[in-house]
Amino acid sequence: MTTPVSVLRLPRGPDPNSRGFDPSSPRFIALCAASIPTSAASAADPARLQEEQRARSVLRESFLRCLLSMSNKRVQFHMYEKVKVEATFGASDIDVLNFQVSDLQTPIGVQKEALIRCQDVISYCFEV
Repeated sequence: MTTPVSVLRLPRGPDPNSRGFDPSSPRFIALCAASIPTSAASAADPARLQEEQRARSVLRESFLRCLLSMSNKRVQFHMYEKVKVEATFGASDIDVLNFQVSDLQTPIGVQKEALIRCQDVISYCFEV
């Protein structure tokens, strides 16, 4: 017979999307900036602004395709203080603030499941 496992239910956030905190709060603004401001030259020239937006969309699409191709693969993360960890990549949250990984191999041991904060990652690499 299987053992029942309790489920932790977090309270609903103050906003209608239940994201957990107010979009106008300093925490939200610091962690989830809506976008990178356009350059001063692009703001004055509509053609240049359109070119910059197209370049951003191409870069965003490439990044999302990279995340998709990392799924269920061994990924090596290079972090601050010259720490290198390796894990099987699972997923990213919608804001790309955290990576969910399995079998995280760290210098002090192995963690079965973990979340890696994206702010702590300098770079990552994996076999294509």
